[in-house]
Amino acid sequence: MAAIKLKTALLAGAMALAVSAAGLAPVYAQGKVLRWASQGDYLTFDPHSQNEGLTRTGSFQVYEGLVGYDKELKFVPALATAWKPVNDTTWEFKLREGVKFHGGEDFTAEDVVFSVKRAQHANSDFKTYIASVTDVKAVDKYTVHVVTAAANPILPNQIANIFILSKSWAEKNNVLNPQSYKDKEETYAVRNANGTGPFTLKLREQDVRTVTAKNPTWWGLKDNPHNIDEIVYTPVTTPATRVAALLSGQLDFVLDVPVQDVARVSQAPGLQVKKTNEIRSIFLGLDVGSPELKYSDVKGKNPLADKRVRQAMYHAIDMEAIRSKVLRGDAVVAGMITSPGVHGYDKAIDKRLPYDVAKAKSLLAAAGYPNGFGITLDCSNDRYVNDEQVCQAVVGMLAQAGIKVDLAARSKTLHFPKLQKKDTSFFLLGWGVPTFDSHYVFSYLVQTPDGKNGSWNFTNYSNPKLDGMINGMLSELDVAKRDKLIRDTWDIVNDEVIYLPLHHQVLNWAMSEKVDLPIIADNVPRFHFAKLK
Repeated sequence: MAAIKLKTALLAGAMALAVSAAGLAPVYAQGKVLRWASQGDYLTFDPHSQNEGLTRTGSFQVYEGLVGYDKELKFVPALATAWKPVNDTTWEFKLREGVKFHGGEDFTAEDVVFSVKRAQHANSDFKTYIASVTDVKAVDKYTVHVVTAAANPILPNQIANIFILSKSWAEKNNVLNPQSYKDKEETYAVRNANGTGPFTLKLREQDVRTVTAKNPTWWGLKDNPHNIDEIVYTPVTTPATRVAALLSGQLDFVLDVPVQDVARVSQAPGLQVKKTNEIRSIFLGLDVGSPELKYSDVKGKNPLADKRVRQAMYHAIDMEAIRSKVLRGDAVVAGMITSPGVHGYDKAIDKRLPYDVAKAKSLLAAAGYPNGFGITLDCSNDRYVNDEQVCQAVVGMLAQAGIKVDLAARSKTLHFPKLQKKDTSFFLLGWGVPTFDSHYVFSYLVQTPDGKNGSWNFTNYSNPKLDGMINGMLSELDVAKRDKLIRDTWDIVNDEVIYLPLHHQVLNWAMSEKVDLPIIADNVPRFHFAKLK
């Protein structure tokens, strides 16, 4: 019995040390403090630098767009109170009066003009949202006209994701242009912020801790009377440490409770787990366009340029096994790279090619690779649910077909810049859709890169016909014709096997029962909807 007690005490002490090492020291703050964690950190606080899910969570606390989201992800007025098209190529936005930035500056049309143009800069990961915008004009202090190259029926959906920054603050702090994240540029906006949102940025310690504080003068406080005085975010890489901190009461909320711990946490006294399907799909990207792969043992040609090789890789992946074993059933097997909840999603085409190793080997032999080939798979290990484990499973399955894969798993802080430099031949990626429209998927992942569109098309795939179809769906006002363009584009994308779909992600948010926080399908907690009991 004494030995058991000693072992328990040692385990508790080791767990306490692990939690302390993760940066979860006690928080001495006045009022109600919400302490939360997930596996990675915000990449930056520059609101126009990185269009990454967790980073947007940080931005949404301190910044706002003209158009906002409610708890059900419906678009609602935010910094704009109304919007309408005034002609085929111009949208008018009426701005909310009396709003101030955290620094005390008045919010006006000049800030909107500045922010939209800043988001169009080459360094911006948000430029594809507003690729159709040709001009932004301040009509008066509280009226803005956004001009597009052609009619754009979904501009309000797109501009909802352009955060508004104080022009005078940016000028004062020499941050007129967005940070170049892939080049590791350090600017004042990376660790400081000046938005109009429900919280202010109080402390930013990269990879250690971020503290935001209640904005008592926020314009939306009357309609969203949250009672949170401070939010303390701590990135905790180790799954067991995140869970231990939640179980011990050192955390109030964990965004990504590991799938293997969901049952245990949900049964723990005082804790709850909220579950929903995320609007995000996980898939593998392939460099199909380079003459020779950078990371392969095949020289002088590109095996991925042959569609039969891509089909073989698809057939070799047993996604049902990954879903049930690696993801513990918390995933939806995917046959396309967008999920339910996105306009243009169709269950009829969300069907995988069958798992068939024999067919995979036959296709490889027909393509001239009877003994397979070698290739490197770039994978994140702190961005998606069990991302590295999913990649490990894929590596083993491809080996059964004869493809020898060298797995290179790394933090998202290294993974994403590597992809953005197109320094990859084969990679894992997840894609959410903040506009809830298929055009967003195509414009980022499929269109030929042209400085505005195709900014996350790391496959070197280019199809002028598809480019025209994607541009067409942006300006088509006839709903039936537009829907046909979307469906036809999905048919081509699936047939070309540019990407290998894996699964649509499922969310598990774990939190104390004293936390009232609605789970939202884009996996971006909106803490102004929260209450601490």
